[in-house]
Amino acid sequence: MPPEVTAAPVGGLSLTVLGCDGSWPGPGGACSGYLVRSSTTTVLLDAGPGTFANLQLACDPATLDAVVLSHHHPDHWTDLLGLETHARFAAGAAGVRVLAPAGLAARTGLAESPVVTWRTVTDGSSEQVGDLTLRFSRTQHAGETLAVRVSGGGRSLGYSADSGPGWALADLGDGLDLVLCEATYTAADEGRLDHLSGRQAGEQARKAGARRLVVTHRWPTVDAGTLVAEAASAFGGPVDQAVIGKEFNL
Repeated sequence: MPPEVTAAPVGGLSLTVLGCDGSWPGPGGACSGYLVRSSTTTVLLDAGPGTFANLQLACDPATLDAVVLSHHHPDHWTDLLGLETHARFAAGAAGVRVLAPAGLAARTGLAESPVVTWRTVTDGSSEQVGDLTLRFSRTQHAGETLAVRVSGGGRSLGYSADSGPGWALADLGDGLDLVLCEATYTAADEGRLDHLSGRQAGEQARKAGARRLVVTHRWPTVDAGTLVAEAASAFGGPVDQAVIGKEFNL
C-alpha cells in the first residue's frame, strides 16, 4: 500500500519505506527510497525510480531538509530528477540539499542545477542536518558506496546501502536501534555479486548488536518469505521485510 501522510514523531525517529525493490522495480513497485524523520527534521535516504511519487503521499517534498544518495547506481538516485523539477516549478524558493559521494552530481546531470546544493561526503564523513547527525562508512560495492548512521532524538538508525559481506554493519557503531539492511537474494546466490543474502544480513545485524532488523533491496523475483525466514534464523529474532508504505518508529 502507498505511504500516507503522518505526523512527525514526537521524540525518537521514524522510518517510512517509499521503495524497497533491488536493482529494478517490480510491478507496482519502487526501488530504494526511505524517509527518516525526527520531530523537526526530514531526510530522504536514496531516491530510486518510483520513490518520488510515493514521497508526495508521505510529505510535502519542499519540506525535505536533505537528500542522501548512497552511490551512483541508477536504482538509488534517478527520482532526484523529479524532485529537482518539482523544486524548480512547484516549490517556490525551496531548494534541494543533496549529500552524495564524489562524482554523482555529474552523473545525474544536475551538477549545475540552480535549486540543488551538492555536498560531497565520503568514508568517515559526519554531517549535521537539523537535529540529526549522519555518519558515513564505505561499503563493499561498485564505486564509492556509503552506508549511513542517522542519530537523533536519543535513537540511531543504520542504513547499509548496498554491500557485499566484506563490509560489516558493525562499522556503523554500536547501539543501533534499527538496521535497514540490504538482502538482495537468498543464501543460494551468495557470492554472485557484491550484495548480501538474507542469511548474511541477519548475521551482520546480530554481530552489530542491532535491536531490530528490516531487510530491503530484495530482487522482485526472490520469494520474500524465504528471504525473511533465513534472515530471522541468522539474526536470532524477528525480522521485518521492507514494504512500501510501512512505517517503523524507533
